[in-house]
Amino acid sequence: MAAVHKIMGDFYEDPFNLVALHSSLEDYELVYFVNLHLKTRFKRCKEDLQLTQQLSFPIFEWKDEKNDSYWSLITNNSAQEEDSPRSDLFEGEPSFTIHHLVPEYKEVDYFLKIEQDDFDVESSVLKPLLKTPKIITAYTVETDKLKSRNNLIFL
Repeated sequence: MAAVHKIMGDFYEDPFNLVALHSSLEDYELVYFVNLHLKTRFKRCKEDLQLTQQLSFPIFEWKDEKNDSYWSLITNNSAQEEDSPRSDLFEGEPSFTIHHLVPEYKEVDYFLKIEQDDFDVESSVLKPLLKTPKIITAYTVETDKLKSRNNLIFL
């Protein structure tokens, strides 16, 4: 009888830090302030993260060659237009459904993913972001407990 070997799902994944951001800014405005206060160089990716044919999330990325790290900033919300006809006061107006990249954190507007070994998120990221007037709050998220962790493995 042949032995069956199974590989754990987390075996191939690199560990990463995840910071939740609350802000009413548009994504390009938030990236401007993050670049300004963290001295990063985020740029918009050519392609968005496509979860389904109609559902996409814009991604901004920065590869820090000096510290051998990879940073991603992605919105947690995406609006999808519904095709169903309406027969109420707003007939003829489109209706939208909001989808979340990480449904466990529906109130979070953006996520900052940092792939770097031995990185101090508290002093390097959280303190400067919390001093930014346009960012309401920022905090780290424990990625081990996320059910939708696979949605964050996008690049």
